[in-house]
Amino acid sequence: MDVLDRLTAGFSTHSDRVLASLSASTRASFLRQSGRHALASTWDGRALAIVGGLPGDPEAACDALTGLAADALGCGRLPLGWRLLAQCRARLDAEGGLWRQEIRIEWVSAELALAGGDFARARRHAERAVELSAESESVRHRVKSDLLRSAALTGTDASAAVKMAADVFARCRQYGLLPLAWASSLLIEGVSGERTSPSAREIGDLIAMRGGSLLPLS
Repeated sequence: MDVLDRLTAGFSTHSDRVLASLSASTRASFLRQSGRHALASTWDGRALAIVGGLPGDPEAACDALTGLAADALGCGRLPLGWRLLAQCRARLDAEGGLWRQEIRIEWVSAELALAGGDFARARRHAERAVELSAESESVRHRVKSDLLRSAALTGTDASAAVKMAADVFARCRQYGLLPLAWASSLLIEGVSGERTSPSAREIGDLIAMRGGSLLPLS
């Protein structure tokens, strides 16, 4: 990431600006996955500022907007999160064909709905993400969509949620998706009261050993 920052610090062309924006969004994503949403919002804001007014490249702007919405969620600012997603939706509707951004907006919509206690709405968005990701070649997008669907079930069918999360956990281990394995382990342990193997804490330790950083579990 530091290398990308140096390469894009003096951008002068359109492609330079897009690369700089995506670099900032990627840094924000790493921070957000470690629970540092306020700090992530600084980088997502930078990403949006770089390309927000550029014509012809909505992908980077939508990445920044969904990132900012997720940051707002992590900081407890749900109305702001919904407003940011509305801005992103307007850009997506005008452009069309941006499959990855379409999936991401459904993810964050499901997460915002969950945070607001609206499990039915969360499930609708999660199921739409599952439908969209099924058409992609990205294993991570399919697995994360199923994880959100299992989270949406926790408010109505806890046993089904745990069963689905267990399947997600197994796939995460198969494909080495450690952050998602950590999240699915937290869901399973929180809902069922039983530890996974490895446990969420052990997965967190492994992520730290590989250079990641997670806020300590209470």
